[in-house]
Amino acid sequence: MSSIAADAILIDERRSRRDERQDRGFSIALGLTAIFVLIALAGAALSMLWGGREVLATEGWRFFFSTEWNPVENRYGALVPIYGTLVTAIVAMLIAVPISFGIALYLTEVAPNWLRGPVGSAIELLAGVPSIIYGMWGLFVLVPVMTEYVTPWFNDYIGTIPVIGVLFRGPPLGIGMLTAGFVLAIMVIPFISSVMREVFLTVPTRLKESAYALGSTKWEVVWDIVLPYTRSAVIGGVFLGLGRALGETMAVAFVVGNTVRFSASLLEPGTTIAALIANDFAEATDSYRSALLLLGFVLFIVTFIVLAIARLMLRQLSRKEGGR
Repeated sequence: MSSIAADAILIDERRSRRDERQDRGFSIALGLTAIFVLIALAGAALSMLWGGREVLATEGWRFFFSTEWNPVENRYGALVPIYGTLVTAIVAMLIAVPISFGIALYLTEVAPNWLRGPVGSAIELLAGVPSIIYGMWGLFVLVPVMTEYVTPWFNDYIGTIPVIGVLFRGPPLGIGMLTAGFVLAIMVIPFISSVMREVFLTVPTRLKESAYALGSTKWEVVWDIVLPYTRSAVIGGVFLGLGRALGETMAVAFVVGNTVRFSASLLEPGTTIAALIANDFAEATDSYRSALLLLGFVLFIVTFIVLAIARLMLRQLSRKEGGR
């Protein structure tokens, strides 16, 4: 009997050592994958910075704050594409976030059960549409609408306002940063609304039923129960859409106008970092290619800063929620 017990103990020890080795190996493998991602990101950023060293040495800090972009004279300034990238992304988020919130709220709180599945699946399928399709739709459908209806309305009614009117005055071309913002908004709505819908579904039914039992309206349940419960995840979904909007290329290139001339107006043609690189990289000379690579590094930094801000906001929210 003692021999059997000793054999059982020995087998257990061997199994424990084997499980420990497997756990250690699994942990090492996961750590290596994380390190690989960090090395790949750092390598991509440093390679673009190294490729743009010629222009960076020539222009210095002026590259980041100048509006001059003249490849003929080898004078490069990144302010115009940086401005276009940020403005189009902000316009897209101002349009997409309320619509995405409405879609997610409708699918989780208002729509009948038989409609929630098909509509939710259709919205998620929109995320798989290639960006070039959105660009072509924007060029052939949205641009004529902007030219005939939207731009004249902005010029007549919003463009006359003293302070903000400068943002909404321009020729009826149809292409410009506002049009690019509309196209980007349509592209990021599936991402944001899908995230919001999924996190809204995680709210315990008992919480909502308790609020309804106390006489709360549907809006009060959403505002006081659903949003506080899912606030961190909702903000994370919004920043996920923002990251998508910052780096979009082909859809924006179709409708933004692709001109490296500074204009504060949203109705004027402009450009973004991604669109400028996509349009000019194939035919760029050595110095021009260096400037475009440096622009790619700038886009990397801008995206990294935005996502870092998102992480800090989420961490701050989690601390506040833990402190209550």
